[in-house]
Amino acid sequence: MLKFLIAESETATERDERREHAGKSSGETYAATLSQLRPEADITIVAPADADAKPLAPADLARYDAVFVTGAPLHVYDDSPEVRRQLAFMRSVFASGTPSFGSCAGLQLAVAAAGGTVRKMERMEAGISRRIVPTEEGRSHPLLNGRGSCWDAPAIHGDEVEALPATATLLASNAVSKVQAVEIRHDVGVFWGVQYHPELAPGEIAVALRRQAQDIVDAGLAETIEDVERRADQLDVLQHDPGRTTALWALGVDSRFADEANRRLELMNFLKHLAGC
Repeated sequence: MLKFLIAESETATERDERREHAGKSSGETYAATLSQLRPEADITIVAPADADAKPLAPADLARYDAVFVTGAPLHVYDDSPEVRRQLAFMRSVFASGTPSFGSCAGLQLAVAAAGGTVRKMERMEAGISRRIVPTEEGRSHPLLNGRGSCWDAPAIHGDEVEALPATATLLASNAVSKVQAVEIRHDVGVFWGVQYHPELAPGEIAVALRRQAQDIVDAGLAETIEDVERRADQLDVLQHDPGRTTALWALGVDSRFADEANRRLELMNFLKHLAGC
């Protein structure tokens, strides 16, 4: 039986707030997605940011087949106890040699733990990460198998990778953030990560847009909160009817964005690679 460990990047307060709005914490969303992709897996969720979290040594983490690190409204560049605890956890993951995967803040934590840097963006990327393209290395990397020459993906983030660690390989970029997909080899571990959210459904992105509507307006991405609501409404339509042409047209995406298997491609590729290791 496969054993997966999911590390929540959210604090306890953030987990409760996300449950209130979206029904699940980020870790619980990851668990639900992984349970669909690998029903036989034994999944454990931990919260390294919490003050009472039990520190996990590399030997503890080596008992798992894979570690998944979630997104969160986390600022990796903040020198807070919560961030320090999560960076220590990520360093233990690298030292354990257990394969790991992360999205959004999960990617940023891995970058910082391996010696890279993260910064606040001049303008956030909200709702859809558009026109992501693979680098030369990314075209042949198994993380991006099936992605083709350009794709869109669910995303919402106000921070981005500023500089990759020396041991990282950039796999994909877009015009908003240079680092959209990456492999990091550090210590004895290998991490695959994306800045976007292959684990999230359109309806969950809609919830995130509504929660951050004022931030999106302040960033100049929408004129009014009502504009954000309309965008979220179209994502909700795709949640229940992925083929709805009117919603696809309104959002400026094609059917691949709404297709569940296509949206989860990086996660599926990671799991396939894991099975072949």
